[in-house]
Amino acid sequence: MDFFNELETSMKQAVDINKGELNASRVVSVEVVDTKSIRKELNITQKQLSKILNISVDTIKSWESGRRNPNGLARKVLILLSNDINLLNRFQDIS
Repeated sequence: MDFFNELETSMKQAVDINKGELNASRVVSVEVVDTKSIRKELNITQKQLSKILNISVDTIKSWESGRRNPNGLARKVLILLSNDINLLNRFQDIS
């Protein structure tokens, strides 16, 4: 099957999935992390959070404004911090 035929088949499947006539083979969902609310809950500044995560303050600002979303290890650390505020002390000890 050449590339065009594969693409055409995929598009037809997408239409069928959208109509509910076919189940998707996989569904991916990503939880958006609300960086600003986590930071506010931790009662720390953008600068402090950037130091803990070893990233720029501009990155924190872009997450908080919704231009970008944290991913990878930063996302996981934010989720851990949101679930257990006491972890903040451990992160501050090593930063």
